[in-house]
Amino acid sequence: MEEFLVLYNPYSQKGKGLANAKKLASFFKDARFSYEDITKIPDLSAFLKELPAKTRAVLTGGDGTLSKTVNVLYGHDPGREILYYGAGSGNDFLRDIGRSPKDPPFPINQYMKGLPLVKVNGLSMRCINGIGLGLDGFCCAEVNRRHQEGRNVSYGQVALEGVMGRYKPVDAVITVDGVRQEFKNVWMAPVMFGSYFGGGYRMAPNQSRTKTPGQVTSVVIHSISRFSAVFQFLKVKKGKGESMTKYAVYRTGHHVEAEFSEPCDFQIDGESIPGVTRYEIFSEG
Repeated sequence: MEEFLVLYNPYSQKGKGLANAKKLASFFKDARFSYEDITKIPDLSAFLKELPAKTRAVLTGGDGTLSKTVNVLYGHDPGREILYYGAGSGNDFLRDIGRSPKDPPFPINQYMKGLPLVKVNGLSMRCINGIGLGLDGFCCAEVNRRHQEGRNVSYGQVALEGVMGRYKPVDAVITVDGVRQEFKNVWMAPVMFGSYFGGGYRMAPNQSRTKTPGQVTSVVIHSISRFSAVFQFLKVKKGKGESMTKYAVYRTGHHVEAEFSEPCDFQIDGESIPGVTRYEIFSEG
């Protein structure tokens, strides 16, 4: 009989982490499952190494859970194959690799290597999908806050609120591999390692974590009026952002530095950090 140790985040998908983790049983017949709250494990690497060899480890949750777990384990050999079952609210990582929450768990060890290093507000982290500052950071901060309050809201709803007046565009200087550009009226300035963010927005359709390893894509969306912003961002969602040649600048590279005229909300894999005026991201290619 197969034995599975399921690592779950109780806060994933608005508090449905354990309930979603238990859905794993539907993929395996005659298997034995045990469950462990990953937020209460002080040393995950040691914990995994101490598991019996026959026990298979499965991580469940969304992009935030995956990002935090990868950061804990990065550079440490877990000593075993780690499976992943996507059960979050956004699931942009799954979209990016052509999978869905309906798929059975699959090995992710290969995706836990070569991730970009992000430096922001004295912190150093790895990202699995991408980072951003501007409207996307505002959206992530507001969605997370409302979810913590038990309120249901989508990324799209909050984005519309921001476009209609709650978000104030700022000025920015973006440097990609040493090439500096100044921008006024910046709405978004993400850097993508995958192609999706925000629960299905295909921000960088030509970015690929597998086809172009070590490369990231810097996107700057700027100088859009509030009236036209709604229509332009619909293009972004559909993966047509590069057609916005008047408003969007796409550049690929290995090192991106960004400086902003005012503090803004920043997001990394959907998790927000407030009061950011500068970030850097380094790829390993």
